[in-house]
Amino acid sequence: MAKSLRKSNLSSRREPTIALINIVFLMLIFFLIAGTIAAPLDGEIRLVETADLEGATPPDAIVLGPEGRLSFRSEEIDAASYVAGLPEAERTTIRLVPDRAAPAATLVRIGAELRAAGAGSVLIVTERALR
Repeated sequence: MAKSLRKSNLSSRREPTIALINIVFLMLIFFLIAGTIAAPLDGEIRLVETADLEGATPPDAIVLGPEGRLSFRSEEIDAASYVAGLPEAERTTIRLVPDRAAPAATLVRIGAELRAAGAGSVLIVTERALR
């Protein structure tokens, strides 16, 4: 009788390990399937290289410097006066180019000031790289 008790104790200890292996295996299958849902690029396509292009600010964008100051065409401005000086049709979309070192809190504050001054939407222009 003592032998049968030991066998049942051993089999119950191994069960959580098997369940864990099953869960890990199911997660592996899920991520393998989820990773193949996005269609890959066609093998014939060659992407444009932008390494040699000179980066320039769009002509209608305002720039947020690393110290938190706004400028438009190299002249310091504030958000309210910039939006007030625009024709009504150009107030729908404002482009803002922040410096990489500009504080995030300042960027959020400037965006809110532009919206409060009458900007329809504020687009933040950034550098994008496909790696």
